[in-house]
Amino acid sequence: MKSYVIHLIRHGLSEGNLKGQYIGVTDSPLSAQGAREIHRLKKNGIYPTAQRYFSSPLSRCIETLAILHPKAQPEIIEDFRESSFGEWEGKTAKELEGNPAFQKWMRGESAEIPGGENGGHFMARVCTAFEKLVEDLMFQGNTSALIVTHGGVIMTILAAYGLPKAKFYDWMTDNGCGYSIRITPGLWMRSQVAEVFQKLPIGAQSSKAVDEARQAADMLWGEKEEKSE
Repeated sequence: MKSYVIHLIRHGLSEGNLKGQYIGVTDSPLSAQGAREIHRLKKNGIYPTAQRYFSSPLSRCIETLAILHPKAQPEIIEDFRESSFGEWEGKTAKELEGNPAFQKWMRGESAEIPGGENGGHFMARVCTAFEKLVEDLMFQGNTSALIVTHGGVIMTILAAYGLPKAKFYDWMTDNGCGYSIRITPGLWMRSQVAEVFQKLPIGAQSSKAVDEARQAADMLWGEKEEKSE
């Protein structure tokens, strides 16, 4: 039976990332350091090719894809943009440390960001866009796709559809890295799940920073999730 492989890759470090800013929907370009790191990962690892290439509309994603696959003609999917940080866009944690709403958010006491995108809305738009993409691949008969997007988008897709099942923050990945998933039509139609079968680039290792971030997220959110079950 025909299967469909989709590669999900997080963009390289942007200028805003380097400054420690919250830049969900801010169109912060790929930084020189980020570009160098993508070139290094491409040299030392393997990024798969695909029949079709997709990108978030934000320049840091389009620029990352241009380094990985210079000849690719990406199809832009608006709903694969990152979530909005509302009033916190462009600001750093240092600049927000006196903000009561920010402190509540950091402590995990509130998921709401003033003027930001509702988490449920973000998840719904990303999942709807992903399901449409899968449907289109099947309709067109394309068996492979590569998507360059944002960390939050990748975590949302894998938390919703990925096998083995894992928590949202367990799908954190470094800039320039990601996962490959395999969709079989029968299983997708029946249960809407996809097998996560490799990390990208092939041969790359998770950084210590990402592992520590996963542990911190588990400490902050994991206990609350268990209590609410």
